[in-house]
Amino acid sequence: MKAKTILHWFRIIAVAEGISFLLLLGVAMPLKYLMNMPLAVRIGGSLHGFLFIAFVFMAWKVMDTLNKSYGWFGKAMLASVLPFGTFIFDRSLKKDELLINEARA
Repeated sequence: MKAKTILHWFRIIAVAEGISFLLLLGVAMPLKYLMNMPLAVRIGGSLHGFLFIAFVFMAWKVMDTLNKSYGWFGKAMLASVLPFGTFIFDRSLKKDELLINEARA
């Protein structure tokens, strides 16, 4: 798979993972504990878990394909566990994607 494509898909998964994390924290958890609706966490948690695994897998692929360091991978993992972290991390991913596009042009 091309570096541009891998990075593009990683950015999509990173944003989706970040949204699912915020929904889990901001919607599903309050529904569970304030409204006694544990199903919200079960569904939201399962979706978030799937997206988190996809995030880790794609981060590893990006690290391997674009010759990123283990420090970069650590930053990606840190971003994935902090609220709004993936959105902040996406800024550097966008810059990398623009650099790849310029290099190919």
